[in-house]
Amino acid sequence: MRGLNDLFKQATELQASMQKTQQELGKKRLKGESGGGLVKIIMTGRHEALRVRIDDSLLGEDKEILEDLIVAAINDCVKRVEEASAEVLEEAASGLNLPDIPRFS
Repeated sequence: MRGLNDLFKQATELQASMQKTQQELGKKRLKGESGGGLVKIIMTGRHEALRVRIDDSLLGEDKEILEDLIVAAINDCVKRVEEASAEVLEEAASGLNLPDIPRFS
């Protein structure tokens, strides 16, 4: 019976740790960019887009070029969010007695 209590305690700790991790990720603000900074995207650590900045010099450009730059900036930002998420999850799991968690790459 003691093993079951230990398992329940560990599950409760894991749940609390994951809630804290989700809150931390929601507070993070990450920036992605493309075109040498001409297009910038700001997202939370939970993949919520907050802001898009497009340099005025691009407004006269071809629509397809602007679309490609926006997509590239979004992808850059998503990559940064994923890296930040992996770091936060590693930190959260390090205090628990869990097997190794593979890194997302």
